[in-house]
Amino acid sequence: MSQATLHEANDDERMPAPLHAIDINDQQVRAENAVAELLSALGRDVTSAHLVETPRRVAASLLEMLTPRDFTMTTFPNDEGYEELVIVRDIPFHSLCEHHLLPFRGVAHIGYVPGDRIVGLSKLARVVELFSRDLQVQERLTQQISAYLTEQLAPRGVGVVLEAEHLCMTMRGAQAAGAMTTTTSFTGVLSKDNPMRRQFRLAGDLTA
Repeated sequence: MSQATLHEANDDERMPAPLHAIDINDQQVRAENAVAELLSALGRDVTSAHLVETPRRVAASLLEMLTPRDFTMTTFPNDEGYEELVIVRDIPFHSLCEHHLLPFRGVAHIGYVPGDRIVGLSKLARVVELFSRDLQVQERLTQQISAYLTEQLAPRGVGVVLEAEHLCMTMRGAQAAGAMTTTTSFTGVLSKDNPMRRQFRLAGDLTA
């Protein structure tokens, strides 16, 4: 076998397996190619039986985690004039750290004091999902949830507390397994220490 033929054969052996996608211009294809290139750059053989499907799976999972589901923010007139705190606690969420592309996950506690309108309670969980399906930092995620509820409901006050474990902190770097990060946002009548703020803290068993 000539040197040129040998060189071509070696090149063929290093070629990644064809990636699975319907439309070559689709995000999925571009993401698959990027994942395959990353694995190759890390010295992994993307043609092996164990990794040949990995680019497709990783691309699909990332697109799923970064694509929020559409929903309608259903609100209703506050006909009864309810003026006390409404809290939904322990809403599970997960997101991706924009600095390391590693997950962080935990629970959100959401409260608001209605003005002229109230919200369907399930929509509070959907708002958390809306902003968590993105490349995020926990501080911004907390503020985005609070700002959106303020804009959509015009409530007398909003309280948002997120508690999460960041794998970029617990699996690498400091490797502080079990460490939790808490972020808060309080607006309106909940922005200062008062009976409603204390009620939020007690209902969520929080230190905020």
